[in-house]
Amino acid sequence: MTPMQKLPEIPEPAPKAILPPSRPMLAIMLAALAMLGPFSIDTYLPAFPNIEQMLHANPLAVQESLTAYMIAFAAMSLWHGALSDAFGRRNVILVALAVFAIGSLGCAASHSIEYLWAFRVLQGLSAGAGVVVGRALIRDLFEDAAAARLLSLVTMIFSIAPAVAPILGGWIVKYSDWRAIFLTLFVYTALLLFFCWMRLPETLPKFQRAPFNPAFLAQSYKQIFKSPAFQLKSGAIAFNFAGMFLFVAAAPVFITKHLGLGADQFAWQFVPAVAGIFLGALLANRFAGRMPIPFIMTLGYALMIGAGAGNAIYHFYFPPAVPWSVLPLFFYTFGMSLTAPVLTLLVMDLFPTIRGTVASCQSFTQTMLSAAVSGVAAPFLAHSVLWLALAQFAFAAIGLLLWLGSRYYHYHSAAPTTKVNAWESVE
Repeated sequence: MTPMQKLPEIPEPAPKAILPPSRPMLAIMLAALAMLGPFSIDTYLPAFPNIEQMLHANPLAVQESLTAYMIAFAAMSLWHGALSDAFGRRNVILVALAVFAIGSLGCAASHSIEYLWAFRVLQGLSAGAGVVVGRALIRDLFEDAAAARLLSLVTMIFSIAPAVAPILGGWIVKYSDWRAIFLTLFVYTALLLFFCWMRLPETLPKFQRAPFNPAFLAQSYKQIFKSPAFQLKSGAIAFNFAGMFLFVAAAPVFITKHLGLGADQFAWQFVPAVAGIFLGALLANRFAGRMPIPFIMTLGYALMIGAGAGNAIYHFYFPPAVPWSVLPLFFYTFGMSLTAPVLTLLVMDLFPTIRGTVASCQSFTQTMLSAAVSGVAAPFLAHSVLWLALAQFAFAAIGLLLWLGSRYYHYHSAAPTTKVNAWESVE
């Protein structure tokens, strides 16, 4: 070999591809990501009195830690989808999990209510990535009825969280204190981060990604929020959810003051509610592609309206009591969970080229209403279960009116929607 000769270049090995998980494994992964939301809220609700005592805070200040989380969750929801449209679904989820883990440690170390607010904001900024990006990821991989079935399967698995979270929080605060709840969240998030690093695939190729620049984002947000179809359908989702979340936000008062139960007995409220979510998602899974959308939506709203009305009528004549005060929550969440996959997919199909951004806007709408429910409606109405029931009925009725308005707009608007696919054509 002469000095001028060069050795042949050895190509670098290609990065190891992440094998796409099976559909059940993908559903478990996405459900585990979505569980960060209920774990962040429901787990620490039984610890409110303990937080008040240890941080020398009044009940309203502790309630505002939930409101701070919800506002941050809503604000960042506008960005999770846009970031995933520009930088990929996987990258956004991994970064969000790391930030949530840091926020959980910060909450556990907080020595004042103000520090707890700050780290709850950090949790809120990151907790929504899983549910927002997960919806876009499902729509990347599956079409129409198949997407609805996977989304309902995710909901069925996810529904475990709202049942387990308050029970777990109650037992933790009974044998330890509220800080251990946030340490448990840290461990869960760290394990989930490792799991997603190893198995979560990237479903949005680089050539399909949207540019991340202020002008493009401003135009996208303007296009989405100016759409009457988006406002009507996403509003229906938000008000349906608000009817359930009102009782979640009021749970510390509803359980301990009105029902006279202890911090370790939150299961009385959350198990019926979660059973409804699970069975509604199961029925939605069976109905997807088999039953017409009007039938699904009529059944769902009949359950929600009936549950709200029955709840109000009972508490007009009788005082709160187990199980009658919690039984309507089962039927309400059954109807809510039955309608959710249909509405969610119809919203995302309005703008198929920027589904991540659409998912962000829909989550923002839902979470901002939930923040108002947590910060204003729940504290104002929690003194009376009758008023809570009337508000739940009103939220369901508004959701129904918005859904009917979206159907009217779909069929009678002079400017039809951008895309009408096989899924929406059976509406």
